[in-house]
Amino acid sequence: MTANKYLLGIDTGGTYTDAAIIDPAERRVIATAKALTTKGDLAVGVGEAMRVALAALPASFRRSDIALVSVSTTLATNAVVEGHGGAVGTILIGFDAAMATRSGIASSYADMPVQMIGGGHDHNGEPRAPLDRAALAIALSELDPRVEAYAVAATFAVRNAEHELEARALITARTGKPVTISTELASALDAPRRALTAALNARLISRISALIAAVRRAMAQEQFVCPLMIVRGDGTLALADTVAARPIETVLSGPAASLVGAHWLCGLDDFIMSDMGGTTTDLGVLSGGRPRVSEEGAEVGGWRTMVKAIDVKTIGLGGDSEVVLGLNGVLSVGPARVVPVSLLAHRYPEVLGMLDGDLGETDGGSMLGKFVVRPFGGEGAASPSGLSAREADVLALVSARPQPLRRIALTSGAQRALVSLRRRGLVQLASFTPSDAGHILDLQSNWSRDAAWKAAELMVRFREMKAPTPARVEAFAREVWSETVRLTGQLILETAFGRKLASDGLVDAVCRGEGQVGLARVALTPSVPVVAVGGPVRVFYGEVGRRLGAEIVYPPHCDVANAVGAAAGAVACRVVVQVDGDGGGLFRVLSAAGARSFDNGFAALAEAETIARVAAERQLFALGAAEADIRVTIEKHLLPDAVDDNGLFKATVTADAAGRPRF
Repeated sequence: MTANKYLLGIDTGGTYTDAAIIDPAERRVIATAKALTTKGDLAVGVGEAMRVALAALPASFRRSDIALVSVSTTLATNAVVEGHGGAVGTILIGFDAAMATRSGIASSYADMPVQMIGGGHDHNGEPRAPLDRAALAIALSELDPRVEAYAVAATFAVRNAEHELEARALITARTGKPVTISTELASALDAPRRALTAALNARLISRISALIAAVRRAMAQEQFVCPLMIVRGDGTLALADTVAARPIETVLSGPAASLVGAHWLCGLDDFIMSDMGGTTTDLGVLSGGRPRVSEEGAEVGGWRTMVKAIDVKTIGLGGDSEVVLGLNGVLSVGPARVVPVSLLAHRYPEVLGMLDGDLGETDGGSMLGKFVVRPFGGEGAASPSGLSAREADVLALVSARPQPLRRIALTSGAQRALVSLRRRGLVQLASFTPSDAGHILDLQSNWSRDAAWKAAELMVRFREMKAPTPARVEAFAREVWSETVRLTGQLILETAFGRKLASDGLVDAVCRGEGQVGLARVALTPSVPVVAVGGPVRVFYGEVGRRLGAEIVYPPHCDVANAVGAAAGAVACRVVVQVDGDGGGLFRVLSAAGARSFDNGFAALAEAETIARVAAERQLFALGAAEADIRVTIEKHLLPDAVDDNGLFKATVTADAAGRPRF
């Protein structure tokens, strides 16, 4: 790539869409930009971020100088954390009732229909029973009117994916809808977890497809003719068309890109990264210049998927986390995200008058100071199918301009309908957040301080049942800010320890900034720097560093580190092939392509390596790499007294492939 070729990284977060243009030859950031994420039409926010960044480039810049557009996103992560997603039907092949229960699908998604049909293979990759095509046809007749995508998982499909592939072909031919099969996402034997991973993937297809379409529309408007790639959860890149069918791989895309970007920007090889956005806080570790990767699979929102991703902790804590008053006025922050009232009033000035109206109300209680609005950028969008009559009626009342919640949620039925509409991403709720507290405390000034103050007055009045004073309003804002700092400090310490910390008075004292328990001083400090990235970090992390005694590093362009990481990524993949010996001279090579038998251990290993290399190279090029650097490792387990590979009991052949993106 020549020196005048630039890489454009985009990150679509819950609140902002970030853009960064880097010059990889000189290893420098040459332009950055931020725009509000427009969930109603993501292309609006993406296009605005692109245009602002492009406007900062030299006059000699040409559109052809952009060699690649790459995107990281928190859409999949946020959807899993918040329980959002499309309607999915899950087909389990060869499962019994106990296996279906262990998958956790039915208990986690009560509205997700699950059908079990006959078929599946055994541990040797041999069919246990024929695929029950008649049962599949009956299942499709029942499911199809209710779902927009399908997930398919079969027993021992990683040893032979024949039934998953056949089921996908039949479903596609009959319905034309997207189908996720588990073996394209995971290579482990655990069928229930593979089923859950496939189901989560299917729920996310519509969201990631909408993002890809939005970015392509924005690219077309800017006349970019170059590849589009997406950051996966392990920080690597893949062509957008490939990712569209496997959106679960973008879970933790945002924090993965942030870790890559933080490393690229700060130059440190050992640190804890804490990335605070609007919806979540993500923490990861860079050790020796490499991110820790969870081989067990990404864990998000309490779900352990089987998709390779960076070892990151993600929780619903961000600048836009909802501040909730519970029983006896106990304050909590998150995990749900709302639009900050200060941002809503900045965008729609009439909100200030609505807040004055709420302050004049004596009825309404906890609904005062809260607003409902359609997703930004979604003006004129058609109502989706599958809504109940009550949901359709309530949605019709919500417009592109904010309205007080108390005027929409008039009954308990309307309130339940709003919860459902919000879960589907069709409406946004706005209320008080840590970002609003930052405005009151003059730690933040990008939106409306007046709106934040009025919303805080309403919360203080509801909590204390008396007229608020300026001192109590400020104290409330400081309590919200301090609680956000406390939760952040606890997350950083848990990341440093490498495990979840039990409720402990010592840890809590440190995170509250007290530093003393009884007559003893207490301190807990990470042994490596904390690299803080994300838009809100400067509001909270100075105090986090003081309480923990930690070194907090804000790298240049830390507010768009995720977009920088998107631009700076590489392409990589892994293929695993298993070889099993029976102790009597028979060796079976097992892969998703099926099983092959050999009477010689050397030949079986050679065939397994060939399969792994060829499959890894094929996958890498399909993902968008320009060339392939393939490294094969073989882990062998020999029988007692074995002298060579003919005494092989088991072997795992792993091909790791990596390469630069293809421009």
